[in-house]
Amino acid sequence: MLRIAGIVALIAGIGLGSAAQAAGEPELIFRKSTVFKFLTPNDKLATYAIDDSVVDGVACHYTVPEKGGLKGMFGVAEETSDVSLACRQYGPIKFQGKFEQGDVVFTERRSLIFKKLQIVRGCDAKRNVLVYMVYSDRLIEGSPKNSTSTVPVMPWGAQTDTPKCGDYLKD
Repeated sequence: MLRIAGIVALIAGIGLGSAAQAAGEPELIFRKSTVFKFLTPNDKLATYAIDDSVVDGVACHYTVPEKGGLKGMFGVAEETSDVSLACRQYGPIKFQGKFEQGDVVFTERRSLIFKKLQIVRGCDAKRNVLVYMVYSDRLIEGSPKNSTSTVPVMPWGAQTDTPKCGDYLKD
């Protein structure tokens, strides 16, 4: 039985090792235990940061639950779809290229095979606001749990001309 658990953990490690995509690996800011487990890792909430690879000057922070216990310890637990998101401008905004509404900024597996978390970006051209949405999807049935954050494109410091996100939308 222990040998099977080891093989499953190895497969999970291979599958999850390349789970973070698009914006690269997220940066762990901190974790906080939520449920104590006696001999195995605790359940936790973890807060991560990612930078938008197409929009300089914008970062998103998201918090996700991480299962402990034996399944969590071996990386085979299916994580819940609960997630929160906050995106902010932290410097002058500069667009690196054009993008489509709903382009994926970041994706990460939340189970061994079937579930993933995605952060996508859009532009409210009328208001010059970047819109970020996080959700989880599943191969068989999706989850309606989601969170949205907006970033008004504003001048920063001595910057005199503010870019318009609508100018960078692909036709």
